[in-house]
Amino acid sequence: MPRTAQEIVSQADQLAKRFEEHEPVAAKIRDAASLRNVRAAFQRRADTEHDLANAVSAARNDGQSWAAIGAMLGTSGEAARQRYGTSVPRRGSVRKAG
Repeated sequence: MPRTAQEIVSQADQLAKRFEEHEPVAAKIRDAASLRNVRAAFQRRADTEHDLANAVSAARNDGQSWAAIGAMLGTSGEAARQRYGTSVPRRGSVRKAG
């Protein structure tokens, strides 16, 4: 591990030279399509979770009970409240600042 400024600069120069001179071996290059698919699926799931949270919020603002929302989610009202209740203000309620 370099300890002085000169050692750090020297090591950085060595690493830069290795990077510049590196020639990848075609047989070792892996297609990242599967990783791109994982990332795209994750993004779709995140978007869907966001949409669902907004839908739950709208349902609560319309006066729907947690039991009714839970039924639509295939779970109990309590489970729905635990999952979405902290991010969904109750109709007419005002959150305290601080």
